Amino acid sequence: MLISLQAQDFSHQNELFWQPHGGQSISWDLTKETRLPHYDNIELSGQQVSAIIRYEVDKAKRLHLSRDVIFPQLRRYTTAAESPYRAYLRGEYRDDLLPVLTLADKKYELGEVDSVRINGKISFYFRARDGLAVVRSFFPSMHERCLVEKWTVRNTGPTPRTVSIGATELQQEEAGWQGTYHRRVFTDAKRTVTLQPREQYEFGLYFLATLQNEAAPAVSVATIERSRDAFLDSIATNLQLHSPDPVLNTLFYFSKIRAAESIFRSRYGLVHSPGGGNYYVGIWANDQAEYSGPFFPYLGYQTGNQAAMNAYRIFQRNLPKDGGKIWASFEMNVTFPFGERDRGDAAMIAFGATHFLLAAGDQQKSEELWPLIEWCLNYCRKRTTADGVVASESDELEGRFPAGSANLSTSCLYYGALVQAARLAAAMHQPAALRATYQQQAQRLATAIDRYFGAEVAGLHTYKYYQENTTLRSWICLPLVVGLTPRKAGTLDALFGKLWSANGVLTELTPGASSSPVFWDRGTLYAFRGAFKAGAADRALERLRSYSTTRLTGFRVPYAVEAWPENGMAHLSAESALYCRLFTEGILGLEPTGFHSFTLRPNLPSKWDQLTISAIKAFNTSFDVHLRRDKGKLRLQVVQQGKVVVQRVVQNNTTVEVRLR
Repeated sequence: MLISLQAQDFSHQNELFWQPHGGQSISWDLTKETRLPHYDNIELSGQQVSAIIRYEVDKAKRLHLSRDVIFPQLRRYTTAAESPYRAYLRGEYRDDLLPVLTLADKKYELGEVDSVRINGKISFYFRARDGLAVVRSFFPSMHERCLVEKWTVRNTGPTPRTVSIGATELQQEEAGWQGTYHRRVFTDAKRTVTLQPREQYEFGLYFLATLQNEAAPAVSVATIERSRDAFLDSIATNLQLHSPDPVLNTLFYFSKIRAAESIFRSRYGLVHSPGGGNYYVGIWANDQAEYSGPFFPYLGYQTGNQAAMNAYRIFQRNLPKDGGKIWASFEMNVTFPFGERDRGDAAMIAFGATHFLLAAGDQQKSEELWPLIEWCLNYCRKRTTADGVVASESDELEGRFPAGSANLSTSCLYYGALVQAARLAAAMHQPAALRATYQQQAQRLATAIDRYFGAEVAGLHTYKYYQENTTLRSWICLPLVVGLTPRKAGTLDALFGKLWSANGVLTELTPGASSSPVFWDRGTLYAFRGAFKAGAADRALERLRSYSTTRLTGFRVPYAVEAWPENGMAHLSAESALYCRLFTEGILGLEPTGFHSFTLRPNLPSKWDQLTISAIKAFNTSFDVHLRRDKGKLRLQVVQQGKVVVQRVVQNNTTVEVRLR
């Protein structure tokens, strides 16, 4: 029986199981593995399907596997005791439905797992037995309601081998909100195949869903795999990280995959969603508006840009008419709003949307979404207290940890949104007075943030998260993220000293607590971004290397996770976007200032002699940024479509203005 990650005992949390290869894959060699049993899972998504592949390798190196196949757009009926929000059509399928292979009139047993490979797909390689080697690979259709399990059977012996393959056929039917749902599991394998030496045969096992009176799509392993490979190739080509560290390069590539694949069709067009077994065909003010939306212009992934625009449009279409709070999320095919409390969502949306529009470099999109930005900024202004900070009933952790009546997160995000809104107003040729107003409001807020939240906490010159707060919290990193650095030293000591754990920054430091430490990766990823941006490159790199090694090659791979213990470290998609952004906005210090301009404030760690991020697709163009150490300084070069537009020799942590052609 498969062990749930929710019951993870962390006994292997300091163990490294995987090795990166060539920047685009990792593998786990089981030939000499003794740390067994070991278990994990990975999510794979397309526009109409998501699958969580749960796998365990036992002490005998036998594979135990289940597939949690989710069809997000098809919603089930629920009972009064069940939540309707996440009533997705889904099913868990174990290996008892696999086709039976027969060799020489005997059932062929797969035997030991030899290795596992992840490269945007996941493949299990079995040790050759009786002259046959088998590989089982999993990947989703990028467009249809279908998960594919591809089998490759290869003759490793010197003589021909004849293999019989049994039929697999499972059909399920149930009524739901969209009508009658038909699910089918079947194989397209030939009943008998003769393989010559070194010859191989491929067939598919398909997990498919259709609606009543809907024609089933024509499926084939080759066609669906080509579509997945085309997606992976497009992700690999754009926004490439070339650092001296192969672990960081590989996790950056994987993060692009996870950030970009979790996009689903909805009745309002494509939308990005967190995934993780719980969150599909829905949008959130933090995950989509704040985290992933601003990332897609840099990746140049047009599907992602469409999804980001659709998310902002949905929020704008549902702006309250009575001056009340904006909704925090829209679920159930993005038609049902939810949000019991004001989490600072208006600040989240404004912070993300202004960045997205500047990086997208699009006047028309900016004019379309300007009412949303103005509304969010005005809402925050009206919620400003007598102390000059912004009141909110909660924060994105929604009561999991106390946040008081005014928290540091909401005020910092509002500050960042004001700075970016002033730049966007200038790019749009809005009245100069409006830009000046936003700049003045930002300056006043910066002063208020330091006065109201600045404090000595645990002996450090840093911030209290809310007025009554007496413990260190992970979100004290946010002033650094938005460029507020008067308490940089104490804040870095808190984040990378007292709050640091084997799994990144703890959400709260609670000395003597009997419960397991809680961490949310988003807090760690923001901390890295803020630290690099504030000039603490060497200190941040040490921790980033540790964190990235754990996430890419450790006990829970190969992406950033949501949290622990909540949801068993689910691979939510937007966290992967945050991982990529710590390089562009952290190490490069890239801040958009107009539709065709930005500033760089690079911070290259002393152990690195060079760094390049190439094929950056923002501002309606493509450009590369090269950093190279030059006699104690940095040689900075920006190349736009083959032409050098900036070449400077500067000190680390120096701001350079860039205007693209």
